[in-house]
Amino acid sequence: MTVDGLPMVVPARDLPTRVRIHEVGARDGLQNEKATVPTPIKAEFVRRLAEAGLTTIEATSFVHPKWVPQLADAEQLFPMVSDLPVALPVLVPNERGLDRALALGARRVAVFASATESFAKANLNRTVDEALAMFEPVVSRAKAEDVHVRGYLSMCFGDPWEGEVPVPQVVRVCTSLLDMGCDELSLGDTIGVATPGHVVALLAALDAAGIPPSALGVHFHDTYGQALANTLAALQQGVTTVDASAGGLGGCPYAKSATGNLATEDLVWMLRGLGIDTGIDLGRLVATSAWMATHLGRPSPSRTVRALSHEDTEEQ
Repeated sequence: MTVDGLPMVVPARDLPTRVRIHEVGARDGLQNEKATVPTPIKAEFVRRLAEAGLTTIEATSFVHPKWVPQLADAEQLFPMVSDLPVALPVLVPNERGLDRALALGARRVAVFASATESFAKANLNRTVDEALAMFEPVVSRAKAEDVHVRGYLSMCFGDPWEGEVPVPQVVRVCTSLLDMGCDELSLGDTIGVATPGHVVALLAALDAAGIPPSALGVHFHDTYGQALANTLAALQQGVTTVDASAGGLGGCPYAKSATGNLATEDLVWMLRGLGIDTGIDLGRLVATSAWMATHLGRPSPSRTVRALSHEDTEEQ
């Protein structure tokens, strides 16, 4: 480690020079909290993330409050942050959610599909194909309004009910989402069971099906400590968009074995050491996650946040 609290930079071959981090802490992170975070605190969280240099911050979800009560304040929150000079995607589960998002001026939305029948049933009470049919008018209408659409695909590497998920099954759903008009896809390791070889195999199969790494992001959970290794494998295959959650917040309310997302700070530490540009001020990001941890009443699970916050305390 260097004297400024950052890793020594030692670039590796065949990696991108820049990575865009798709920050999901304010949505995917907070939606899994038992306690509801006050709206002004959420807005301040988003603002601090933007000030730390994050350029894509998923703000909230326009899902029915019955299903995700922690994000029931979407109409109140979005106008409080919409002036920020960053991309602010929002999750829309159906046409009603899209209507609510468009009414507030959202220019980036996301739909949330599943690669497996079991999770589609648990999450949306539909089959995979029924869910895709539900999303088709959402995506079509969004594109007609010149709104960017991201397609999330959960359970790409394993399912708690079905076990192993065949690669061709994932490729089929990815192809369907892109065919209906999604601008990009996020491959979700919802229960954190992926390993690097599996990541490489899926990306190779997608590329063979005409879906290049430039159309993809990766979304790894750290259940078995594999999130950074899997991310590095994806970067080596040409992926340049990585989902992460400030402080490692989040899981999945519909998959009980899902633990936290890859911590943004841990990702930035690795990328910084590899000489890959993110545009993020790690010190400000760590301070933001430490601040949010105080509002949640527990330490951040991010190893980097804990290490750097501990150093700061000792120096004081």
